[in-house]
Amino acid sequence: MIPKPSSVRVTPGPARAGDSVRTRIDPGLHPEGYVLSCTPDGIDLVGGSEAGVFYGRQTLLQLGPDVPCVRVEDAPRFAWRGVLLDVARHFMPVPDVLRFVDLIAFHRLNVLHLHLTDDQGWRIEVPGWPRLTSVGAWRSSTMLGSRIHDRYDDRPHGGFYTTADLRRIVAYAAERHVTVVPEVDMPGHMQAAVAAYPELGNGFDGPVRTAWGISRHVLNLSEATLGFCRRVLDHLCDVFPSEVIGIGGDECPTDEWPGGRELQADFTTRMAAHLAGRGRRVLGWDEILAGGAPDGSVIAAWRGTDPATVAIRAGHQVVCCPDVHLYLDYRQSDDPGEPTPVGTLLTLEDVHAYEPPASALVLGAQANIWTEHMESLRRVEYMAFPRLCAFAEVVWGPAERDFADFAARLPRHLELLDALGVNYRPLTGPRPEDARPDAPGHPRDLADRLAELHEMTADLRGGPA
Repeated sequence: MIPKPSSVRVTPGPARAGDSVRTRIDPGLHPEGYVLSCTPDGIDLVGGSEAGVFYGRQTLLQLGPDVPCVRVEDAPRFAWRGVLLDVARHFMPVPDVLRFVDLIAFHRLNVLHLHLTDDQGWRIEVPGWPRLTSVGAWRSSTMLGSRIHDRYDDRPHGGFYTTADLRRIVAYAAERHVTVVPEVDMPGHMQAAVAAYPELGNGFDGPVRTAWGISRHVLNLSEATLGFCRRVLDHLCDVFPSEVIGIGGDECPTDEWPGGRELQADFTTRMAAHLAGRGRRVLGWDEILAGGAPDGSVIAAWRGTDPATVAIRAGHQVVCCPDVHLYLDYRQSDDPGEPTPVGTLLTLEDVHAYEPPASALVLGAQANIWTEHMESLRRVEYMAFPRLCAFAEVVWGPAERDFADFAARLPRHLELLDALGVNYRPLTGPRPEDARPDAPGHPRDLADRLAELHEMTADLRGGPA
């Protein structure tokens, strides 16, 4: 069973439980917890809320058609059990997003962080700003593989979600107790928006970015542009009921501004104040800690492990998503058949071994799926599973975990994924058809990456690298 329940007791007697299922809610249980009692007389499922009942039903599905006589007592360890899906680099049609929601809910994950905009594409309608989708949602070609190879496919790519599409995704996820957290990255990673409306930028008048990497073309910080940002955030608040709204804040070059990093800190403060007026809070990448993140901010700590510590010391709530532990676009093995191998090596066992810092300010953790090298849902499934199964155990179950136990249970779970038609990576390694020789990668050494992260976060630690 993935993830492993907190407590399981096999009941002596007949091997198979009765078919009838009786459900009820007991507010005395953990809101997302449940107790499942399977006896010859039938199955009693008690949840702390509708969410608890839902997770108990996922356990029943994983037990299979011949439910054994067993008692399961279960509840999650973390409130935020998230996955980021980047739909900006490669657009994912609505049915693909809904299928992905089903898959994460099946693993008792409860947050879908949608990365909706970036330099390479803008994916949402905003009333009054039609060129965001008519221009910003489309690029003329797509880079193939790591940017060091400078290869392109010369095929247009794009797409966007209507407001009705987004409401459909939100409602579908809510039925499965998944909260959709939207992110529109600002003030950097904005070349697609500036391509649509050059007046938002600093003199750039060009197309949506086709190369991977970070564009230097960022928003200007005029009052008119700040008004645009507030309008975008208002639209997100109108569509997404999530308590937190992502504003990114990462990897923002400042060379187009007549000032330094303090201008971004002021921008973040203004956007946080606007969201507070809507009863919402900022979710930002750990770069917003520089200069002091606004009170109430939730920090997505991605640049190694130091930013989570800094955020906790500053009194901010944290979602842990360090790249060398939880970036599922990173390569899964050293096998040359892995498709577009980038980043540091991140094996199934590595993901299973990750442990967030012990602090009441840690809301939980999140696995991030950046899709530069994932042009389809099938490619996303290959990179996500079964590593996402291991991640589910990290955020649901106890801190004490045994990888050998997990590995012994995994083959049975993969049979369930087979039945669902999931294109997971086989435990034996990549299949020949998984390779992408047309899109070569760029593997990184872990020691080199850790040194790079240490240097990148020197400003947060208050001293030189």
